[in-house]
Amino acid sequence: MINRLRVLRAERGWSQGDLADRLGVSRQTVNAIETGKYDPSLPLAFAIARVFEQSIEQIFVPEARQDPVAAGDSQGS
Repeated sequence: MINRLRVLRAERGWSQGDLADRLGVSRQTVNAIETGKYDPSLPLAFAIARVFEQSIEQIFVPEARQDPVAAGDSQGS
């Protein structure tokens, strides 16, 4: 999942620790989300959206997956 967390945090001049305090999580959790090593739980994603006053969809975007049918998968032909 791709996210805009680092950009949104930087726009507000917050450190990872500042955001972690606002969310009630560790700084390491914020770092793991920003670097894509961890996808937040749904409750945490909602909390992040509230902190930044944006929708979840404005912050988190699923990575595009290649559809085997659209890519010309010829199974069954």
